[in-house]
Amino acid sequence: MGDVLAGIHATWEFESDALVIRFERGNRTPKLLSVLRERRVPHEALASVTLTPGKRGTVVLHAVPRPGADPLMEAAAGQLAEHCDPYRLVLPADRETLAEYYRDELRAVLAARRRTSAWDPLDAPGLPHSPSDVLDAPETVDATPADRFLVAPPSGPRSFKAYDGKASFDGHAEVAFRWSWTGASSEKWKAGDQVFQVRDLCGVEWRSPDVLDGHLRLLPRGGEPRASQPDRDPASVVFGLGYGPVHLSLPFAAAVLAAIRTTDRVPARVAAPGAVAERIRHLGELHQAGLVTDEEFSAKKAELLAEL
Repeated sequence: MGDVLAGIHATWEFESDALVIRFERGNRTPKLLSVLRERRVPHEALASVTLTPGKRGTVVLHAVPRPGADPLMEAAAGQLAEHCDPYRLVLPADRETLAEYYRDELRAVLAARRRTSAWDPLDAPGLPHSPSDVLDAPETVDATPADRFLVAPPSGPRSFKAYDGKASFDGHAEVAFRWSWTGASSEKWKAGDQVFQVRDLCGVEWRSPDVLDGHLRLLPRGGEPRASQPDRDPASVVFGLGYGPVHLSLPFAAAVLAAIRTTDRVPARVAAPGAVAERIRHLGELHQAGLVTDEEFSAKKAELLAEL
C-alpha cells in the first residue's frame, strides 16, 4: 500500500511500480468511471504527468498514458470528454501545493525509470520518498509507443444494446451481433446474425454514440471489400439516441481490442516432431490395411508434415 490522494470522483494510490486509480460510485460520478471501478497503471505505461488549473476553483492532475499502452484509450481514439477521462484527478484549488508535490514525485519516478534500461522499483522506492531528491523535477515525456498493452482491459460489460442489434462478447474468442427487428437494415437481415472469431479480426473501430454516426465496427483480417456505411455492414452495430452509451460500448470495444492483440502475440502451435512421426506411422498402418486410400494417405501425410 502506498500514499493515497483523494480527489473528486476518484482516488490515486501511489505504489512502488504503479499508479492505482479507484473511482467512486454514485449519481454524480460519470457512468464510465463508475463502470471502470479501478485501474492499475504500471509506471512504464505512463508518458508524463501534468498539473493544470481546472474549472470552478479546482486543479487537475493528469497522468498521460503512452500511445498503445491502454486498450481503453486506444479504442477511444481521443473521443472522450474531459470529465470521462480516467487519467484526470480533479482536486480543490486549496490542495494545489499537495498536488504539485505528488506531481513532482511521480515525475521523478518516471524519470528514474527512463534513466535505466532495466529498471528496478527499488531504485525509486515508493511515493513519497526523499522529497529533496525530486524538488523541481522537470517534466519528461515518453511518447514511445508501447509494443503491447500494459494496462488491463476493463472487466465489463460484455454486452450492450445498439440501435440495430445486440452485441455480445464471451471475453476471449467470439463476438456476436444479433439484429433487432426494428433497427437493422435489409443488408444485415439478409446476412443474418453474425458470429466473429477474435482470431479473424485485426482491430475495432469505435465512434462515440455522442456523435451522429456513432458505431462499433469489427475490422476483419485480409481487408475484404465491405459496405462503406456502418448501417449496411454486418460487421458493425450502429448507435443512436440512447443506444450504445459510452459507459457500455467503449469498455466492450476495449476488451475486444485487447483480446485481438493478445491473440496476435500468441505464437502458432508447433507440433512435437516425435508426436508427428507417431501419427504418420499410424497413418501408414491404416494405409497398408486398406483403410485409407493412396490419395487420403498422401494428403494427410502432407498435412502432418506441415505442422512441424
